[in-house]
Amino acid sequence: MILTIITFIIILSILVFAHELGHFITAKRFGVTAEEFGFGFPPRMFGIQTWREKKVEKIGEQEEVEIEVEQITEDDQTEIIKEVVSDKIEELDQVRIVRKWRWFWGRRELTPDDQKYGTVFSINWIPLGGFVKIKGENGENIEEKDSFASRPVWQRFMMLVAGVAMNIVLAMGLIIIGYMIGLPQVIDQIDPRAQVSDQKLQITQVFDQSPANRAGLKIGDTIISINGIKFTNYDDLQKYVASHINQELTYKIKQGQEQLDKKIIPELRPETNKGGVGIGITLTGIVKYPWYLAVWLGIKTTFVLIWVIISAFYQLIKGLIMGQGVSAELAGPVGIAALTGEVARMGLIYIMQFTALLSINLAVINFLPFPALDGGRALFLAIEKIKGVPVKREIENIIHNIGFVLLMILVLLVTFRDVNRLGGIGDKLKMLWGRIFG
Repeated sequence: MILTIITFIIILSILVFAHELGHFITAKRFGVTAEEFGFGFPPRMFGIQTWREKKVEKIGEQEEVEIEVEQITEDDQTEIIKEVVSDKIEELDQVRIVRKWRWFWGRRELTPDDQKYGTVFSINWIPLGGFVKIKGENGENIEEKDSFASRPVWQRFMMLVAGVAMNIVLAMGLIIIGYMIGLPQVIDQIDPRAQVSDQKLQITQVFDQSPANRAGLKIGDTIISINGIKFTNYDDLQKYVASHINQELTYKIKQGQEQLDKKIIPELRPETNKGGVGIGITLTGIVKYPWYLAVWLGIKTTFVLIWVIISAFYQLIKGLIMGQGVSAELAGPVGIAALTGEVARMGLIYIMQFTALLSINLAVINFLPFPALDGGRALFLAIEKIKGVPVKREIENIIHNIGFVLLMILVLLVTFRDVNRLGGIGDKLKMLWGRIFG
């Protein structure tokens, strides 16, 4: 349980922090003031402000001798030459840019005097993600050049979508790294330049009301042997099982970190009209690619995942409109936390895959044209561009607040579903994840 909580907090923090970092970097790029950039959520523990100042430093002295000659003619025509010698010491200075800093303690609000020292980089008490507070993000200070509200529509749009873009970049980076160090994959039809290790026959599907289901086999389990016989391909395993209908077989299964013996009796399966125990199997392995292939495959996989997730959301929304209800694969915070625990026990590379998938999910969800989300705010910018004038700030705020309430209600409903079906959610999401990465 502790491992699950810690892993869930770390993953969520990385995703939210990356999202807010995208908003922060783009705001700074367009000259918009970011009043605070925080790790975690308020209340604030402490913060630090840094800024640059010019500092004049003495590096030496220089002596300068000046001689002035003056010729004076007296009344009696006598000429007098007057020589004046002056010795000046001139200080030699250089201007150096120095970085200064100051601590910002506690939860107090920023004052105008505080703001002149720049962005407060803060550490906050609730360790979940982060936030960025941008000047004028709610429409105020529209007359000031460093305010979000004063910037052109296209710049405000770029600042809004930057968080989505950063989540996609994060996912892409994780997938590329994964391909470089080795990702679990189905190993048929892979590039011949790839290196494959740790090959195993892995369960990708368990049919309901099947012998395998009754024996407790799960998606992701590895078949080590059957009756002491080890198999290297699916065809040989399937032929062996099919030839033992109604005979008890001993499956040695690796489930998580445990090795279990399962007694299973094959039966004639309606899916194949052959003997079997009701599972889908594929040969998987850890596949490592050269860096140049890893980069290309990482980019390609990221965009494939974006399309898959968009299609899934389309089917979800279509189902709701058509009155078909919410898909069983939809999970809320509790479901994701439960799956996080399962993934954490599988190892670091699976955590990387899972984080990449969640990051793309967050990007797609945030770009939906729904009030309170980045996509909803971008929609109001599009309306402003078409009309030539912005929607009244009061109306927009009301719509966003309603959208936020609806989102919270949805989160509560999905969380309630998660609690009721927690035992099955891991298998269903694992199946979806296996199909995407398989």
